[in-house]
Amino acid sequence: MGRNTRKRRSSMAGKAIAASAALALGGGGLVWANFYASAHEKNSSQNNQVKAAAGQVATISCPDVGQKLTNVPRGARSGVDQELALLDKQITEAYARLASTRQAQAGDPGFVNNAILGPLKEKRAATIDRIRINIQRAGGQAANLNQLSGCTPQVVQTNAGGQQNGGQQNNGGQQQNGGQNNNGGQQQNGGQNNNGGQQQNGGQQNNGGQNNGGQQGNGGQAGNGPVAADFVDITKAGNNAQLGVGQNGLAANGNGGSKGSFTTKCGTNGNDNHNTDNVIVAPGVTNGAHHLHDYVGNQNNDAFASDQELAGAGTSCQNQGDKSSYFWPVLRVQDGSQDFDQNKDGGGKEGNVGKILQPAQAQLKFVGNKKGNVVAMPTALRIITGDAKAFVNGNANANVNWSCTGFENKVQLKDKYPICPQGSQVVRTSNFQSCWDGKNIDSANHRTHVAFVQGDGSCANGFKAIPQLQVRLVYNVPAPKIQNGQVVNAYAVDSFPENLHKPITDHNDFINFFSKNLMNKMVNCINNGQKCQ
Repeated sequence: MGRNTRKRRSSMAGKAIAASAALALGGGGLVWANFYASAHEKNSSQNNQVKAAAGQVATISCPDVGQKLTNVPRGARSGVDQELALLDKQITEAYARLASTRQAQAGDPGFVNNAILGPLKEKRAATIDRIRINIQRAGGQAANLNQLSGCTPQVVQTNAGGQQNGGQQNNGGQQQNGGQNNNGGQQQNGGQNNNGGQQQNGGQQNNGGQNNGGQQGNGGQAGNGPVAADFVDITKAGNNAQLGVGQNGLAANGNGGSKGSFTTKCGTNGNDNHNTDNVIVAPGVTNGAHHLHDYVGNQNNDAFASDQELAGAGTSCQNQGDKSSYFWPVLRVQDGSQDFDQNKDGGGKEGNVGKILQPAQAQLKFVGNKKGNVVAMPTALRIITGDAKAFVNGNANANVNWSCTGFENKVQLKDKYPICPQGSQVVRTSNFQSCWDGKNIDSANHRTHVAFVQGDGSCANGFKAIPQLQVRLVYNVPAPKIQNGQVVNAYAVDSFPENLHKPITDHNDFINFFSKNLMNKMVNCINNGQKCQ
């Protein structure tokens, strides 16, 4: 089975740095404490801006080097993937240091720049230079990569209405809208603040403060989210039924073209097949995802699995001709409990805590294209949809849909977790890219070999229409409650620690290992307008 586990960033002004939040280790988890600028600091416009923001230096935003690498020679990809995984690890470590040095930051306005961001830039510069060398040795070009080494501290602001506006920046320093409210700008629950989330495990000490009920900083059981502003009562969210973010995630099927479908039944990971790897983005790297995945279908997917091993693996799918791998970050309820990975990398050691929820349903359906027929997917085709780093990267690759049963045709949320009414379940939906370049099973940045359909369902740039995978995950989630601006019994998707468990970071992964016979059956069913499984 391999190593799959079974149940098992420009500088901020000085006083903005002094407003930084911090985390202390406790019981394998992470606990934030928030420090605001003094109410008495009125002697400069800089200080007034900090007070107006009422913010905390919540996280670190670094340019996503991997997404800039669209043309890496095949001979360099293995080495480049290893270095990109090291960049992720460096950010994770820097975030942990940002969160664990509260007192030092409060006493030294230059601490974050000098002790965290400066050393991080030096490490990233060396790693990025090795990426450049790898690419050039293989005959490729890698100009201007050194410009991507610097990172910025990100202040998560709360406005007067209590909504969380993100405050993150993209790689060029421009403001992103990844933290904004996409639901018509409505206020949530009377204007809660962003001190939400719940604290951990019954009153452990937090560097001098009891942690037995008061919620602090970035919220959440581990102190790195979510917060109250990340939730909305779906009955008050307003109608917005469009799937995806922008053109990302549009349904490819419709009333014309290929109107059939093919459903594969692969279970809900009842055998607890988990790991924190990502063989697509970080092959050969243990804990390359820095968060835990559910796996259904192929039972041998870990960081070290070759295509040959995946093709020969067992499958949880009822039709044994489907050995494809379907995987996504787990959903957890932060009820103060600890799961099997509380003290492990990618789990509690990196802020992913709480009880793992098994989906009540995991629906995997392939549909056609409303403009015409689809062609077969190639064996070992890899598709990532959504962006696990969308909170700091922005929405360019985001593909997120949160809703509740009974509301899916009315409300699809992007940057909010829904609070569902009694008897309703939480739903995560992902419509994958369904246009293929006709040549490659992967690309250097794991995105450019596939694309989303355009608004009319067509594929641009000569790409070919392939069956669109639509994943619908349904969960029985105890409804969180917003009390005094704090969220009680929050739930959240696992994330890279610096992305603070934001709902916009949800994502989904697929590797095609249908047998040729079953893939041909799928294509014929879809093109002939049949419903098959």
